[in-house]
Amino acid sequence: MVLAGPVEPRENRKTAGGHRKAATADRGGRRATAFRLALMAVPLAFFAVFFAYPVAAIVTRGLRVGGRWRFGRIAEVVTDPATLDVLWFTCWQAVASTALTLAVALPGAYVFARFDFPGKGLLRAVVTVPFVLPTVVAGSAFLALLGRGGLLDGLWGVRLDTSVWAILLAHVFFNYAVVVRTVGGLWAQLDPRQEEAARVLGASRLSAWRRVTLPALAPAVAAAALMVFLFTFTSFGVIQILGGPRYATLEVAIYRETAQLLDLPTAAVLTLVQFAAVAAVLALHAWTVRRRESALRLVDPGRTARRPKGPAQWALLWGVLAVVALLIVTPLAVLVERSLNGPDGYGFTYYEALGSAADSGGTFFVAPMEAIGNSLGYAAIATVFALVVGGLAAAALTRRAGRLVRGFDALLMLPLGTSAVTVGFGFLIALDEPPLDLRASWVLVPLAQALVGVPFVVRTMLPVLRAVDHRLREAAAVLGASPWRVWREVDLPLVGRALAVAAGFAFAVSLGEFGATVFIARPDHPTLPVAIARFLGRAGQLTYGQAMALSTILMLVCAGSLLALERIRTDRSGEF
Repeated sequence: MVLAGPVEPRENRKTAGGHRKAATADRGGRRATAFRLALMAVPLAFFAVFFAYPVAAIVTRGLRVGGRWRFGRIAEVVTDPATLDVLWFTCWQAVASTALTLAVALPGAYVFARFDFPGKGLLRAVVTVPFVLPTVVAGSAFLALLGRGGLLDGLWGVRLDTSVWAILLAHVFFNYAVVVRTVGGLWAQLDPRQEEAARVLGASRLSAWRRVTLPALAPAVAAAALMVFLFTFTSFGVIQILGGPRYATLEVAIYRETAQLLDLPTAAVLTLVQFAAVAAVLALHAWTVRRRESALRLVDPGRTARRPKGPAQWALLWGVLAVVALLIVTPLAVLVERSLNGPDGYGFTYYEALGSAADSGGTFFVAPMEAIGNSLGYAAIATVFALVVGGLAAAALTRRAGRLVRGFDALLMLPLGTSAVTVGFGFLIALDEPPLDLRASWVLVPLAQALVGVPFVVRTMLPVLRAVDHRLREAAAVLGASPWRVWREVDLPLVGRALAVAAGFAFAVSLGEFGATVFIARPDHPTLPVAIARFLGRAGQLTYGQAMALSTILMLVCAGSLLALERIRTDRSGEF
């Protein structure tokens, strides 16, 4: 007979197993926290070296004169009635532009997310084109549409260039794609059966949307609203062209003080004012959306888009198409028309003149095709930078971990609210000594472009990452998966669509970035926006026509690049 020891009760075995699982989960949680903090190191280093240091350098240069700090200048500028007027206009036009953009673009986000119709990919690329055009060029197109002798003036005698409505409409024109892609990217992945279940339980269509879909979309809507507000708050080209001497934002005021009046101390104070305003907006945004993210059921986008059914859905589709035609296509068509309307009638006179532009003097040093190659190459490199830095930052922010992480989230958005003039001058002033002597290097251009692309990558990927059910990550951690493997096998397959949308945004904003690039691009390696600005800076009908022709080329390059992205970002099943 074999004597056995005491048998452990089943309840004790269950308790011990539970303790072991809890200990494993606790270790996994600590490892995940350490992993997220490690991920923050790369974005922090990137922003410290290529954003905080250059901006601090130029602000210090403005406020420190002769070895002494001039803090009294801050009070003088801030209390100046002219500064207060500029700040008031900057704030209220940004709020009005954001509200108008959301009202116009949210129906479009729904149509692109839920409806399947011919030409959808092409139309998605078309609505993104305005976002990548240089603001000076698009402002000129709106002036030709709404100003003296423009299309509306010729047809009905209506002029809007002397009113704020031209500015607001131009801002909607630019930012329509931000809402459509940011909100629509998440909307397309929401499982419609959740809303259908609410309706089965007795909720009306409106009540089901308000209680089920709207809370799920709230983080993406808030992210889109934040980006639109920051872009309109720092609006420069649109205000410069359509606002004239009557209207000025802080960005325009900084440019005037820096480039025209050479008053660097005043420009430094205005930069600090803009910085403070943007920081307040980011703090308010973080407070309002802190508890809105929740676990959602994300599905294949190919399963959510359907052909419109019923008169209401068809009316919505045609309404959105009409808005796109009037607000997006018409200004672009005016741009093309101006490029073809030569001194001897319609033709390709201005395009033919581009061939000899490289030998016409000192304002354009390379052929247009070389400028196109420069833009595409810089934008591709900037997209890689933005995806790496922004992707790591979004992964680190997936779970909130106190004020430090929330502050890091706000820090990532600061480049959208910082004067591009300040960043460009800061690069020239700060990055001119070893070991960061990059002033003569081509890499400065994609680095400056990536600064603007990173916030779009973060704001596009973060709502989707936070919507992933955290129990999936916990289950993988309990089974022994490392944090890196959890991210690779759980998060990454679910955020493929958001990653592609983020890449498209980063590439688009890099193609059209002008404010900082104009200061740091080498004269013999200009981008298309810089080349267009050179033409616009010269008087004469020929150079204006060449600028419109080159703008049309940029528009076609952007449309082609975005259309290519639309074709490769999904396979037949809709998966990346």
